[in-house]
Amino acid sequence: MTPTAPSGIDHVDERLLRTTPLKKLLARPELGSVVGALAVFVFFALVADSFLRAASLGTVLYAASTIGIMAVPVALLMIGGEFDLSAGVLVTSSALISSMFSYQMTANVWVGVGVSLLVTLAIGVFNGFMLTRTKLPSFIITLGTFLMLTGLNLGLTKLVSGTVSTKTIADMEGFSSARALFASQLTIGGVEFKVTILWWFALVALATWILLRTRFGNWIFAVGGDDDAARAVGVPVYRTKIGLYMGVAFCAWVSGQHLLFSFDVVQSGEGVGNELIFIIAAVIGGCLITGGYGSAIGSAVGALIFGMTSKGIVYAEWNPDWFKFFLGAMLLLATLLNAWIRKRVEATK
Repeated sequence: MTPTAPSGIDHVDERLLRTTPLKKLLARPELGSVVGALAVFVFFALVADSFLRAASLGTVLYAASTIGIMAVPVALLMIGGEFDLSAGVLVTSSALISSMFSYQMTANVWVGVGVSLLVTLAIGVFNGFMLTRTKLPSFIITLGTFLMLTGLNLGLTKLVSGTVSTKTIADMEGFSSARALFASQLTIGGVEFKVTILWWFALVALATWILLRTRFGNWIFAVGGDDDAARAVGVPVYRTKIGLYMGVAFCAWVSGQHLLFSFDVVQSGEGVGNELIFIIAAVIGGCLITGGYGSAIGSAVGALIFGMTSKGIVYAEWNPDWFKFFLGAMLLLATLLNAWIRKRVEATK
């Protein structure tokens, strides 16, 4: 005889339960950041008349894109349960490599760009390899890389150029075409938009597709939730984490080339502290410090909040020193709101 379940007890697979649209919405990691973005938009629309002008849109989106390009891979890395404190200076390193290699070797600018890509990706592999082989926390590994790159950026630039900045490469072959790819601008409806905005949108779309539609995306969530459990079901934990660090490196290369081809020269001390802004954008966007939860779209919303806040303060003609205060407040409020939403969702399951 087939045994029957005790009366009064229903064994229903939770995956078969119907989920209302409201519950699906509340379960989205970026919900808190969207609410925060709307609040920031309304606030600066009320206190700064120029904030709503068409020209301001391009300025805000550009400010958001310079952070958003890096916030996307940092968010994926945090979903995978790790950090990268070297991301900010790695952007500067990639720009310095392109500039100094092209200038010193009197080569086509694209040669320097290609060498920079290889070296930057190698640094990403180094971070991932050291993490997986030593078992040390990513905080320690990437803090060491941060300090080494900071010293190398300054030391090598002084050694090669004799100053703390690189020589101009604006008159070298290939500069115009490289600038068109990394630092050009488009005019739509009389409003100028930097090409970095397109890079940002493309990276957000790609990262979202990877997270939600690919096996690698499942691996990212798995390793962020529990390394050992993921390894037990066949997830290549080491390869996944190295791949995530390579993603951070690739986006650092994109940001670095924009930095170089926007200004022709690079200051070797730039980038220090930006890694915290990238992490803040990801956290505001719904990523958990503990890993296993978050989205690329959330990181984009977090970067947009950064753009609106930094430029909104300028349009309101306030002291720029208030920016860090607003950024910290947004971080705390978004984190608290995300935690509250998650508790509500878990309580209704």
